[in-house]
Amino acid sequence: MEGGNSPNLQLQQLPLATAAVSVQPHTDSFSYKENLIGALLAIFGHLVSSIALNLQKYSHIRLAGSKDPRAYFKTKTWWCGFLLLLLGELGVFSSYAFAPLSLIVPLSAVSVVASAIIGIIFIKEKWKPKHFLRRHVLSFVGCGLAVVGTYLLVTFGPNSHEKMTAENITRHLVSWPFLLYMLVEIIVFCLLLYFYKEKNANYIVVILLLVALLGSMTVVTVKAVAGMTLVSIQGKLQLDSPIFYIMLVCMAATAIYQATFLAQASQLYDSSQIASVGYILSTTAAISAGATFYLDFMGEDVLHVCMFALGCLIAFLGVFLITRNRKKPVPFEPYISMDAMPGMQNMHDKGIAVQPDLKASFSYGALENNDNMPEIYTPATLPIVQEQHGSTGGSAPPYRVLEHSKKE
Repeated sequence: MEGGNSPNLQLQQLPLATAAVSVQPHTDSFSYKENLIGALLAIFGHLVSSIALNLQKYSHIRLAGSKDPRAYFKTKTWWCGFLLLLLGELGVFSSYAFAPLSLIVPLSAVSVVASAIIGIIFIKEKWKPKHFLRRHVLSFVGCGLAVVGTYLLVTFGPNSHEKMTAENITRHLVSWPFLLYMLVEIIVFCLLLYFYKEKNANYIVVILLLVALLGSMTVVTVKAVAGMTLVSIQGKLQLDSPIFYIMLVCMAATAIYQATFLAQASQLYDSSQIASVGYILSTTAAISAGATFYLDFMGEDVLHVCMFALGCLIAFLGVFLITRNRKKPVPFEPYISMDAMPGMQNMHDKGIAVQPDLKASFSYGALENNDNMPEIYTPATLPIVQEQHGSTGGSAPPYRVLEHSKKE
């Protein structure tokens, strides 16, 4: 009897063993070390990328404000920024191989904080302490909130780790939750693209939603490519699998189209609006894709999920406050010096010529635009031909100014 019942006992104990295995990765101390390594790589990458973009912006401004005939790509400053940008992107790319997708994506708030700090440090106007604090109080509060949100994200982020082998990625790719998610995303993307192209719905939310949907697929494929590369380096070759090259092609295609829509958005809207709205939408879409494809929050308790969501909300609020404080650039408009036209009513009581506030606007780099370049443009004046009394013949000038004597 005991020998006949022994197989039944083994079958009854099997589900308990599998349940214990599924919980074990969350209690392993090494998984937390992998989270920390991935978070540090992402923070380092975003910091270096922000510094690189500001170096490139400084190179453009310096050339625009001088009479140097060289192109921007022939300067050492621009190339230094370009190499740092490659280093930063490599750090962010490597972080996806260690930590879950839902943890790495929200850490892009670090680049917004770094850009705001660089903009405050290199500001050109001199402010009194009270005016300086009043001017940048929202930036300081936003940076503090972004730091608090980042700490909560790293502390309570998902701790699910899975080897990015070709077999595991293929299994996730054909799972019904991800297929349903992809179906909904494709329908929404097609609707947004129809309204954007056919109905001319050039709203910032529409364009950045297109960017966010493409970006969610970009980060999913980036994690797959980075994870399979790491597994190959560790000794188990994955680069000979077709799924690796499928993910690589999808990563490149979605990144290119994402950059195209971002370029169109930068032509229509201010970079501060793109930074805040784009960060919120892209982070939300990427976390949803990571939770559906890689099952990042599988096995996490409710407390960790709620604290992670709170960290995301605090980071969203911090980025919004930082970008809210940015001064909007004033576009350059040619003008006519009114005081050069006698007899015309002046627009100012004191007779000062009309002068626009010339600010150079760039769509990347620091969030502070204080680039005063008064020597780039010169006033555009129209020729004035004074008509003298008693003159005969000749064609009429485009602008005729009559001079009257005091008696008249």
